[in-house]
Amino acid sequence: MVQAAATAYVPFEDYFAVEATAPAEAARREWYAGVVYAMSRGTPEHGRLTSRMTITLGTALPARCQVYSSDTMLFIAQAELATYADLSIVCGELTTVTVRTHGKSLGQAVTNPSVIVEVLSESTERYDRDRKFTAYTQLASLAEHVLVSQDAPQIVVFRRDAGWAGTVATAGMAVTILGASIAVDAIYAR
Repeated sequence: MVQAAATAYVPFEDYFAVEATAPAEAARREWYAGVVYAMSRGTPEHGRLTSRMTITLGTALPARCQVYSSDTMLFIAQAELATYADLSIVCGELTTVTVRTHGKSLGQAVTNPSVIVEVLSESTERYDRDRKFTAYTQLASLAEHVLVSQDAPQIVVFRRDAGWAGTVATAGMAVTILGASIAVDAIYAR
C-alpha cells in the first residue's frame, strides 16, 4: 500500500525535480493530485515475475514496440498521476512530458503507453485494481492493462476494445498481449 509522505499540495514540477535528483537507492514516490506518496518495495517474487514478463514480452512483441522497466515514470495528466508501473510498453513513437528548471531538462515521463503491466502484491492489489486502473484507462493510447498475480499462476488482460472487460488466463493457458501469445507457465516457471 502507498503511504502519504506529505499532505500539502506539491506541484508536479517540484515533485519531478525531487524524483529526478534522488539517489538511485532512494524510495520511489508517486504524485497524485498534488500529494506525494511513498511507494512500497517489491518482494523477490515480485521482481522475478516482473523480469519474466519483461524478457518474454521484449522478445515476443514486434520491434516497433519497446518495453520500459519500472524505472520509467508514467504521467497521466487527466488523472493528475505520476507513477511507476512494473513495466510499460510503447508501440510506435514515444511521447513524453519533459520537466525543465532554469532551462535545463530534469528528465521525462512517458505519456503514451500502449500496455501497462502491474504485478500484484498483497499491499498494492486493491490500489492497482481500483484507483490506478481508473487512472490508466484515461490514457487514450492505452490498449491493454495487464495484472499478474504473485499468489497463483494467473494473468488478467483488460482491453479497451472490450470495454475494459478482463480475460483471465491460468496455468496451462496462454494470454494474448498486443497480439503475442504468452504462455502463463513460461512466466511462472522456476
